[in-house]
Amino acid sequence: MTTLAEKVPASATSSRWENARRGFYRFRNSWLSIAGLLIVLVLFIIAVIGPSIVPYPEHVAGSVSTATRFQPPSALHWFGTNELGQDVFSLVVAGSQISLLAGLAVVAVGALVGTLVGAVAGYFGGWTDEVLMRLADLKLTVPSLILAMAVAAALGPGILNMVIAISISWWPGYARLVRGEVIAKKEEMFVQAARALGAGTGRILRRHILPNILTPVIIKMSLDMGFAILTVASLGFIGIGVKPPTPEWGSLLSIARTYMPDYWWTAVFPGSAIFLAVFGFNLLGDGLRDVFDPKARR
Repeated sequence: MTTLAEKVPASATSSRWENARRGFYRFRNSWLSIAGLLIVLVLFIIAVIGPSIVPYPEHVAGSVSTATRFQPPSALHWFGTNELGQDVFSLVVAGSQISLLAGLAVVAVGALVGTLVGAVAGYFGGWTDEVLMRLADLKLTVPSLILAMAVAAALGPGILNMVIAISISWWPGYARLVRGEVIAKKEEMFVQAARALGAGTGRILRRHILPNILTPVIIKMSLDMGFAILTVASLGFIGIGVKPPTPEWGSLLSIARTYMPDYWWTAVFPGSAIFLAVFGFNLLGDGLRDVFDPKARR
C-alpha cells in the first residue's frame, strides 16, 4: 500500500518536471529568446577558443606591420587593418575574451555581494537592515559609471582593478532585490517550521530561503550582463580600463574614432561586437524572465 509520505514527494517531483517542461516550451516558442541564446553561446565559444585560432596572433601580442596600414576589409584581412597594420578581426576576436569574461566577473561579484547583504538585511531587519540599506541608498545616489570611473582611476588600469571598480557600483541592485524576497519568504510556513525544529539562522538562509529566491537573481544577472559589458567597454573607451596592447572592445573603439569616417572599418567592427553582445544578453534575459517569472508569463 502506498503511503501518503510516498505520494507527496512523487507529486512534488512531478510538478517540478511539469513546470520545467512548460518553461522550456515557452522559451522554445520565442524565436527572439532562441536567437539571444545562440548569440550568447557563439560569443562565449569565440571568447574561449578565439584567441588561440586567430589568423594573426602576433598582432594580438602587440606586433605592428606598417606596410599594411589601413587596409580595407578583404579576403586576407576580413575586418581590415588599423593604423598599426594590425588585423582588426584578430583584435576583435581576442578582445571578446576580456570584454565577456570581465562582464561575467562583474555580474558574479555584484550578485554575490548583493545577495549576502540583502539576505542579512532582510532576515534580521531592525538596525542591521537600516544600516545596510542606507549604505546601498548612499551608493545609488552616485551614478554607477561615475563611481566606477573614480575607483578605476584610483586603482589604476588593469583587468582586476576594472572588475573591482565596476562591482563596487553593481551590488546595491541585487541587495534591494534579495532583501524584498527574503522579507516575504521568512514569514512562510516552511521557514517557521524549520525555525521551530531548531534550525539556526545560517541553515535557514542557506537551505530554505536562498534556494527559493534564486530565480529573480538569475533573471537579473542575465539582464545585467549586457550592461556590464557596456560598462567595461566604457571604461576602456575613456582609457582607464585594460592596459594596451591587450585588445578590448572599448579601447579599440576609442582609438578608431580618430580615423572616422575615412577608415570606418576600424570602428564599425568593434562597435558591432559590443552591440551584438548587449543585444544577445538582453534577448536571453527577456526569455528567461518569461520562463521563470510568473508575473511576466504570457
